[in-house]
Amino acid sequence: MDKLLITGGNTLEGVVRASGAKNAALPILAAALLTQEKITIKNLPHLHDITTMLELLGSMGCGVVVDDKMGVELDVSTLVNCEAPYELVKTMRASILVLGPLVSHFGKAIVSLPGGCAIGSRPVDLHLRGLEAMGANIVVENGNIIATVDGRLQGARIFFDKVTVTGTENLLMAAVLAEGKTVIENAAKEPEVVDLAECLIAMGAKITGHGTDTITIEGVAKLGGTTYSVMPDRIETGTFLVAGAITGGKVRVIDTDVGALEAVLAKLEEAGATITTGDNWIELDMKGRRPKSVNISTAPYPAFPTDMQAQFMALNAVADGVGRVVENIFENRFMHVNEMVRMGADIEVTGNTAIIKGAASLKGAPVMATDLRASASLVLSALVAQGDTKIDRIYHIDRGYECIEEKLGSLGAKISRVIN
Repeated sequence: MDKLLITGGNTLEGVVRASGAKNAALPILAAALLTQEKITIKNLPHLHDITTMLELLGSMGCGVVVDDKMGVELDVSTLVNCEAPYELVKTMRASILVLGPLVSHFGKAIVSLPGGCAIGSRPVDLHLRGLEAMGANIVVENGNIIATVDGRLQGARIFFDKVTVTGTENLLMAAVLAEGKTVIENAAKEPEVVDLAECLIAMGAKITGHGTDTITIEGVAKLGGTTYSVMPDRIETGTFLVAGAITGGKVRVIDTDVGALEAVLAKLEEAGATITTGDNWIELDMKGRRPKSVNISTAPYPAFPTDMQAQFMALNAVADGVGRVVENIFENRFMHVNEMVRMGADIEVTGNTAIIKGAASLKGAPVMATDLRASASLVLSALVAQGDTKIDRIYHIDRGYECIEEKLGSLGAKISRVIN
């Protein structure tokens, strides 16, 4: 099984390109199920989750052609079934995103209840209630969601009692082919939701209000094909900026989205970094200084993202002072703490709050990744630890970071992939 071997102590400097956003690419790939015409998606990151989604679409009979630049042409006109089997769904929760498009376009969907990172309860009941409000018949049996509709889904007013990104995306996709108007209230405002909406609009959908908490969709009879480029990954961008900050270095991330990272950039400046931005780049310069501890509290966009919580815990672990991290989105998202403590981090957890006392240094140790973003915190910790750190179960990292050892290596990190 692959592991990452990292020798800490190097200051990171240089330029790195942001990949396409996994969390935008996955729903956009699912959106191909809404048209009988060919759709081409560009700027896809080369990640395991993307491969899984393409494999899932292919298993349904969708034509999949990948070019040498990770652009993908999808052709749903060859679809032979509307089933997402457990063998594929179990590894990736985002597989649930095919539910809305399938039942809306083809009138039927059989989707296994999803798996993915073990970071807490992420129930799909909000997805199902929304589809039922639009006229779908839902049955859950033998671990499968079976959704059917006679004719077209019907527009409805849907209110989420809790903000849900995938729920918003699923019902947004279902609504574009529904008859009449659908209004989604308390909708997720994440940039990835906006990116999906823009792709759907390019296919002929009528959507307004995306990026706000109320999205309005006027259903259309059919959608057409398009060519669409996925937005840059804001979480990967943030992770590389933290890598620069934690090592006292100077890192510029190019081909990124500056506006999607305001909360993260504000906290990096609070930690002592000098931040400079351009139209599509962000540069962080720590000027050799040790970062200062910061307090963060996660919340839905545009507040501080839960997907950057673990990275900032790593920063606080070596920062000057005491930092507090409050996790308000997922109840099990502190699983990286025990592994960081093995490296010498001083962290105490009470409920959903972690108190981190910055240490002068960390020490390399064998550690194990427990989920995608937790794995990023271990990589960051290893960059500043004394000696070698070997990170096991890095398939979690490969789910969300494209060629992380190559990108960090280009910035001066001593990092390699090993098998033993």
